[in-house]
Amino acid sequence: MENNAKKNIHVNIERNNRENHNIEKIYLIILKKYSIITVAAVGYGMGIAVFLDSNNLVPGGISGLSIIVSRLTEIRTGSVFFLLNIPILALGMWKFGLKFIFDSLYAISVSSVTVNLSRSLPVITEDILIAALAGGAAVSVCIGLIFRQGATTGGMDIIVLLLKQRYKHLKTGTIFLMADSFIVMLSAFVFENVDYAFYSAITVVTSSMVLDMVLYGRDEARLMYIILREEHYEKLIAERLLNELEVGVTYLKGYGGYQNTDKKVILCAVHKNQLPKAKEIVRDTDDNAFLIVTSANEIMGEGYKSHYSSFSG
Repeated sequence: MENNAKKNIHVNIERNNRENHNIEKIYLIILKKYSIITVAAVGYGMGIAVFLDSNNLVPGGISGLSIIVSRLTEIRTGSVFFLLNIPILALGMWKFGLKFIFDSLYAISVSSVTVNLSRSLPVITEDILIAALAGGAAVSVCIGLIFRQGATTGGMDIIVLLLKQRYKHLKTGTIFLMADSFIVMLSAFVFENVDYAFYSAITVVTSSMVLDMVLYGRDEARLMYIILREEHYEKLIAERLLNELEVGVTYLKGYGGYQNTDKKVILCAVHKNQLPKAKEIVRDTDDNAFLIVTSANEIMGEGYKSHYSSFSG
């Protein structure tokens, strides 16, 4: 009896230690996440204010539209940015849930305040080409960091996600390009200067290229090997990949050399813009899974390139 009591006490102590460790781990993850979002949101706001807004450059999206509306109404750009995002966030909350929107609302709030406060700072450069390139690069790096934490800067990001859910045939890049092109052309009329519109287009192109590099690197696709320690997570991960990303999965048989046990391996090819979400699905479902991500130089088949595309050059 005494031995059993001691054993139970020991087990309870170990359980409490594990629970405390897990709580500390969660707190550290949350702290790191919001620290990165805060720094990136401040950088995003400063990039808008000191490079773009101060030089009448429009980066496209809601931030670009905010600069235009600010000129027409004399309301500060950061305030317009926040107000334009409120109805968009309401739609997003309806579709994507409160957690996703809370993170984005925090990023938008910090960005909006920073834009307003940074307008009092001296202009870093009056060379409009340097401003277009530096502003586009700075803004996109910060957006990429925010994206990687599972949040967004609101605006077109959420609108595109909503449109993609309803019209799956639309390409994300095409939607962004159409919206940005309209806003850049609109800036030519508002500022009554075509040159500003051309330099704004340079900002949009620079931002797009740098954002792709920050988020996904140079390759167009990634190949994921998910090695599960617990087999019961297999169907959960596969179903989420199929339903949330609409990508196929293939089951492979593996054999662990260290423990000499059979392993279930999930093979999955994803587009580069789907990788952050795919990694999040694996982490949220089984944070003990062993994940290998490799570059895929070329993928042909349904959802990717045609088998005949290689003959065209």
